[in-house]
Amino acid sequence: MTKRQFREQEVQIAHYQLLSREVTDPLAACLLRAIIEELEADLRRDRDIVFRDREEQLGVQSE
Repeated sequence: MTKRQFREQEVQIAHYQLLSREVTDPLAACLLRAIIEELEADLRRDRDIVFRDREEQLGVQSE
């Protein structure tokens, strides 16, 4: 995943966070919070994968 893709995910999360603050319907707010939580979890997972891959590459290179 590229830096641009990470940034796009961050922008999408920010967009949904803004919507969740503006929405007045309780069900919509709840659904938006669930979406935000899933997007944030996906972003953390993707960053962990990239970080782990880079660590493995560095480990292989230093041997």
